[in-house]
Amino acid sequence: MRTQVVIVGGGPSGLLLGQLLHKHGIETVILERKTREYVLARIRAGILETGLVNMMREAGVAERMDRECFVHHGTCISYENEMFDINFQKLIGQNVIVYGQTEVTHDLYDARAAIGAKTIFEVENVRICDADRDAPYVTFHTDGTEQRIDCDFIAGCDGFHGVSRKTIPETVRREYEKIFPFGWLGILSETPPVHEELIYANSTRGFALCSMRNENLSRYYVQCELTDKAENWSDDAFWDELKRRLPEAIAERLVTGPSIEKSIAPLRSFVTEPMRWGRLFLCGDAAHIVPPTGAKGLNTAASDVHYLYEALVQYYRDNEDEGIERYSEKALARVWKAERFSWATTNLLHRFPDQTPFDLKMQRAEIESLHHNEIAQRWFAQNYVGLPY
Repeated sequence: MRTQVVIVGGGPSGLLLGQLLHKHGIETVILERKTREYVLARIRAGILETGLVNMMREAGVAERMDRECFVHHGTCISYENEMFDINFQKLIGQNVIVYGQTEVTHDLYDARAAIGAKTIFEVENVRICDADRDAPYVTFHTDGTEQRIDCDFIAGCDGFHGVSRKTIPETVRREYEKIFPFGWLGILSETPPVHEELIYANSTRGFALCSMRNENLSRYYVQCELTDKAENWSDDAFWDELKRRLPEAIAERLVTGPSIEKSIAPLRSFVTEPMRWGRLFLCGDAAHIVPPTGAKGLNTAASDVHYLYEALVQYYRDNEDEGIERYSEKALARVWKAERFSWATTNLLHRFPDQTPFDLKMQRAEIESLHHNEIAQRWFAQNYVGLPY
């Protein structure tokens, strides 16, 4: 086979890149290790920044999103029995929307099928070859047969465990990582959200988050030990713990019910540099991971897609490679700002095992400063809705 861009990974970042490139007549083939059904079954976050929303519209896949999404004008932060609102619309004139990542992926797969673009599922033994030369190619196995695709460029959108990042030699690659000493136990329940906006809670018992997917589908989290297991938590135990971490007025109106999904996610920050090696580009989790506290995972992947999409269009349309040469520099500049925001909010809202009484007083002072300082709230709002590309 021959194509212009091979996209390794059929998640939302790879699909969005493929759809945007198609709008400019650039051919792509997507290789995905799992089935479409498996990819669509993944439960992920649902807060979309302004930049990602605009790219969905530019890609022509925003009709259902615009019809079904929930616009959020701000978010709430609680500490013990206090709660305050950070109003994005009032502070900076912008919003975020709630629209599940599963729905984003579904819309993108439907759009790709409609244009007849090639996606190959259940591929194995993917190898990226000659990425540092002028004629790269990718080999893989499907149905026990090895195949090869020659191409101009390769976009590595295959996540942390994919082959793309590992293709960059260790002599070139630099990795930065911070492991947080806790995880999030999350459940999905067919219950109405407890509040119209998200609630981020800091309590003496640990962090909690009240989120939602739609008017009758809620997503809740509590901070837990890394060694904990989801099966050790009954639904009743989870609801009881969640209520203990919320302000009394919120806890009293919490509607509980059976969980339809329950899992524990560890928290970490990770960045690899550079994000380009020859004609191979890393996007999303292949290059960086953020703790979910700042809602930056999918959104930071989207900013990578923006820079790569612009660079490739510039190359094919204008025969100009300045965007390609500067892709890693531009993407990483924004990645590190997103990492900083996620790291800062994680430190602000969680309880750490080694915190001293002084540390706890400083954390409380930071939260109260955010509560009463409009400049601090404006900084928070600017980062939460998404820094400009």
